Amino acid sequence: MGNRGAVVLIEENKVALIKRVRDGSVYYVFPGGGMQQHETPKAAAKREAFEELGVQVEIQRLFAKIAYQGDQYYFTAKRIGGIFGSGLGEEYTDPDRHSGTYEPVWVELKELQDVDVKPREVAMKLQRLLEEQQIHKK
Repeated sequence: MGNRGAVVLIEENKVALIKRVRDGSVYYVFPGGGMQQHETPKAAAKREAFEELGVQVEIQRLFAKIAYQGDQYYFTAKRIGGIFGSGLGEEYTDPDRHSGTYEPVWVELKELQDVDVKPREVAMKLQRLLEEQQIHKK
């Protein structure tokens, strides 16, 4: 698969994910994709957010790094422009891809544990942060 860059975009207690339906399975992934030649993980994450979600983002910090068929970098990000759901990446425009469907969605942070999010480690880290924030608010 190679190295990848992805965004963790949170707004109003919801996280932006891509709902995938493929070969009868329904699962969710963080918006992101493979790095192009000479591209940094941050640059890949920004490009993929635009291609998959239709939004421009400002990368904030590295949230998680997962070793799986290469290195996968997950960055927290802030939306600075664009229209959510207007992405025009090849996932949406190439009729010959045959890799299932892609749908940008917002998922409530408190519901992350109820859906199949890949990679699970990143979703669980988000869930733990949410729980810690709620503890500190009490």
